[in-house]
Amino acid sequence: MASSGCSSSARSDKPRHECGVFGVYGPGHEVARLSYFGLFTLQHRGQESAGIAVSDGGEIYLHKQMGLVNQIFDETVLSRLRGHIAVGHVRYSTTGSSVIRNAQPILVGDSESSLAVAHNGNLVNSNALRQRLEAQGMRFSGTSDTEVIARLLFRDLSRATPIEEAMSSLMAQIEGAYSLAICTERELIACRDPHGLHPLCLGRLDEKTYVVASETCALNAVGAKLVREIEPGEVCVVDDEGVRFFQAAESPRQAMCIFETIYFARPDSIIYGRSLHEARRHMGEVLAQEHPVAGGADVVIGVPDTGTPGAVGFASVARVPFDIGLVKNRYIQRTFIQPDQRLRDMGARLKYTPLTETLAGRRVVAVDDSIVRGTTTQRLVALLREAGAREVHLRICSPPIKWPCFYGIDMATREELIASSHTVDEICKHVGADSLGYLSTKGLARALGVSAKHFCWACLTGDYPIDVPRELREHKLNLPCGSLEDDASPLGEPVRMVLAGMFDDEIDEPDFSLE
Repeated sequence: MASSGCSSSARSDKPRHECGVFGVYGPGHEVARLSYFGLFTLQHRGQESAGIAVSDGGEIYLHKQMGLVNQIFDETVLSRLRGHIAVGHVRYSTTGSSVIRNAQPILVGDSESSLAVAHNGNLVNSNALRQRLEAQGMRFSGTSDTEVIARLLFRDLSRATPIEEAMSSLMAQIEGAYSLAICTERELIACRDPHGLHPLCLGRLDEKTYVVASETCALNAVGAKLVREIEPGEVCVVDDEGVRFFQAAESPRQAMCIFETIYFARPDSIIYGRSLHEARRHMGEVLAQEHPVAGGADVVIGVPDTGTPGAVGFASVARVPFDIGLVKNRYIQRTFIQPDQRLRDMGARLKYTPLTETLAGRRVVAVDDSIVRGTTTQRLVALLREAGAREVHLRICSPPIKWPCFYGIDMATREELIASSHTVDEICKHVGADSLGYLSTKGLARALGVSAKHFCWACLTGDYPIDVPRELREHKLNLPCGSLEDDASPLGEPVRMVLAGMFDDEIDEPDFSLE
């Protein structure tokens, strides 16, 4: 996908996602309009820019801009995007700065042919690949890792290389997280990296119309039925002969981002065959078993929106009433007006309004999905107390986040992650809560109802499933290279980063199983 690990996260106490992709092969359908509704449904995965590329069988037309989907596309724009194949994208930058030239889809081509690529994820070897390709004479117009993918693939396809061979070659060269939706003049192509770090699914609208999307909720928005998830290392091709699959890269292990289930994906999406709303509610149930409130509580509230299912589950097990304690401002996510320092310091006040009727004089359990830096959580606790809460007990539906992500989640450097340097008691004191309890890694695995081996736990444990080059680990870990297994390459050849002792809940090894 793409971007520099930009500074916007410095103003947020939540991880920021990478992107969302959507694609349609639909003869006789308005594929641009279908893509619009699909991207609108995936807007939570990225709000910096959006774009749609459409092929009419002979040429690919592209429209993309900075901003939200409904700001970029209207009837006039959609009417110009005519064809039967489309790919679309919503972006939050993680590699390549947040400017229009890095917005997606990325369109590359020559006078004979072209292709457009939409990418969700982050390559860990894009710098080395780019340097090698530039040395071979290839020129780039932007700075995103998606352009590296697009130009590598186009080079092979423009030489009439069969799609099976071209995709296998591409996936042998790129490393990291990638769920791709690709549009050529005649084909819709979708694939996932060999670890399946981010979701991608295939749906069917009618006999000849297929849809690919980052999440199943986008299939629902256009009336498509889920066929199945694209498997790690697998490629799906849809053309005038129908749909076919082939394995382009061996999958060493499945490792879907654990935060897809905790936070990123919409609750009406399905991952590994299970509703995320159900899974998140179960997280809250397990959390109540692991961390009951000593002395009891009067009310359980969720921090909107992702904390709400967990709060419902917590309340049911704790046998404490659930109620709405915070109302979220739905329009706070993106603004082109920068707040002054006074408003920035107000933090949670801009995002949440407390309901005094629910909170005043009560012992409150506030359930949230995660704590990253602790800044927003600190302001949130203060807001609840100002609304009259007698006690504030924080319960978090994830284990402590101790390690940064290199695979497409903007989660800050290690020194900015409060749990990397503070105990739970210290964090509790810092945010001003009466008590604090995190869901354990074992509890999270049990709540998901899927083998823990199917997920990437790196941000929680430090066990990275894909080797990370030196330049990336230096930046985000804020550690001298000599403190980890080192290498001599000036480009920073990948090193294996399995960091022991990161489980703080008596799990002996990361490949634990469910009860």
